[in-house]
Amino acid sequence: MTIREEIESREKQLLCPAAQLSMNSKGRLRPEEQDDLRPVYQRDRDRIIHCKAFRRLKDKTQVFLTPEGDHYRTRLTHTLEVAQIARTISRSLRLNEDLTEAIALGHDLGHTPFGHAGERALNRVCPFGFVHAEQSVRVVDLLAKNGKGLNLTWEVRDGIRNHGMECRPATLEGQVVRLSDKIAYIHHDMDDAVRAGILKNDHVPSSIADVIGETTGERLNSFICDIIENSRDKEKIWMSDPVYEAMVSLRKWMFHEVYTNKTAKSQEGKAENLVETLYLYYLNRPDKLPEEYRNIMAKEGEKAERVTADYISSMTDRYAINLYEELFIPNPWKEK
Repeated sequence: MTIREEIESREKQLLCPAAQLSMNSKGRLRPEEQDDLRPVYQRDRDRIIHCKAFRRLKDKTQVFLTPEGDHYRTRLTHTLEVAQIARTISRSLRLNEDLTEAIALGHDLGHTPFGHAGERALNRVCPFGFVHAEQSVRVVDLLAKNGKGLNLTWEVRDGIRNHGMECRPATLEGQVVRLSDKIAYIHHDMDDAVRAGILKNDHVPSSIADVIGETTGERLNSFICDIIENSRDKEKIWMSDPVYEAMVSLRKWMFHEVYTNKTAKSQEGKAENLVETLYLYYLNRPDKLPEEYRNIMAKEGEKAERVTADYISSMTDRYAINLYEELFIPNPWKEK
């Protein structure tokens, strides 16, 4: 018996009946030989961590564009906080932690530079629209590894695609990530807003605080414990009505106080213009795209609009700014 088979046997003994067993995966886009050491979801998690798209998350905006402080969240630290919350819930519910972590680590791989400002810009100029969850699946299916993709399992890809508020992942592990994503960004965005001086403190309206607590720690604990209490031995992941309503209210409050705050979002118009300009530049000059993207057009028969969006969405904030300056800002004349 291989180590992988031993791990799979332990999963059958330890995980709850509704958990997704590694041995029961629906498989990959392309069949592969099993690994002797790692079950399929562990391999998926490892592939995501080692891919370039994951590393680029460290220089992509979460809420505040290219912040100068050292402690603001980026898309990478957001991803890690989602994974931590999701693993805590999955472990308590005896779900598959490897699957949970793989979905969490991969859910934002397709996010644009400048956060949702970049996503709005691409959605506006691309004829087919742009949704970062769908782009994350495209990254793992096709774009990663220079056009080879990561060939992840169906369950991980389903969880990545369906992590949005309005979606319903097929696995309980995916449902855990979906809620953990919301819990994570509401709280760390509030913390960053306090640091930025957008919020004077992290006190939320009393109607919300009375249900889930006054402090960040209390609120996080309330959400996590409520999910565990209401989802144990159930066939779906959910919250009690009062706590879910408090989460929705807190999210709305954050939209009013932070996500649409004129001071916090004062630079987003510039970011959107930058993304649109770069997109139109490369759309009209596909020969200027990097070789790996030109190869995708040639081999996969992809349209220029699609591949141009792939390239622009892959950029980090810093790379996009530097490229814009190189293409559109004149250099000062230097005497020889």
